Amino acid sequence: MAQPVLTYYDIADSITAFSSTRHGGVSAGNYGEFNINEYCGDSADHIATNRAALCEELGIELSHLIMPHQVHGIEVRQIGEEFLNLPESIRKMVLEGVDGVMTTLSGVCIGVSTADCIPVLLHDEAHHAVCAVHAGWRGTVKRIVIKAIAEMRAAYHTEPSELKVCIGPGISMESFEVGQEVYQEFQEAAFPMERISRRYDKWHIDLWECNRIQLMETGVKPENIQLAGICTYAHADDYFSARRLGVESGRIFTGILIK
Repeated sequence: MAQPVLTYYDIADSITAFSSTRHGGVSAGNYGEFNINEYCGDSADHIATNRAALCEELGIELSHLIMPHQVHGIEVRQIGEEFLNLPESIRKMVLEGVDGVMTTLSGVCIGVSTADCIPVLLHDEAHHAVCAVHAGWRGTVKRIVIKAIAEMRAAYHTEPSELKVCIGPGISMESFEVGQEVYQEFQEAAFPMERISRRYDKWHIDLWECNRIQLMETGVKPENIQLAGICTYAHADDYFSARRLGVESGRIFTGILIK
């Protein structure tokens, strides 16, 4: 049996939070070794073996691993007890076009897939709630993290000042070169460009900082924001990077689980 090598984050004793690495699975080539994402072209058998290994590592049932089909939007879905009883085909429909998932259920691992985009994990200890967000540059411009916190507040009475947050592996400013049109989208969305961009040969954008700023704008305390500080592009041997490997490659899974 494959045994995934995970990068764990220390958020709270009641929580398991992690990102998968490329190591410890059975996938091959640009999917090697550990990929559990079914939307990037990997073999279904390899994905199934890797998923089973992850669930064994986490001590959960396979049906309690929740992965949305992301579209770089800002849709956030709440996972309740009734979701777990739905047939697989309906579950897939519910998770279609979703870039954030949240739950208060114990023993259920929610997460997002990335390969340069920014995964953000949120934990509200007071209300026993967690959320996983996929913030690529499009989601970041649309402020998906702010939307996710608003949804947690509406559903669970979450207070942003009590949230503990981890920003997982993603592309760093040094590696994230963008065209003028992307720079302009951030500018038009009123981001503080002097803080989040730098000009080398072309513009570079700091997606980590963009999301940190959003978190603080909603009231998350700076000391409660943990930054993994791992650049996927620079560390493509250990973490998947679409810019390095092409889009037909594996995905990192960044998940959070209430024990």
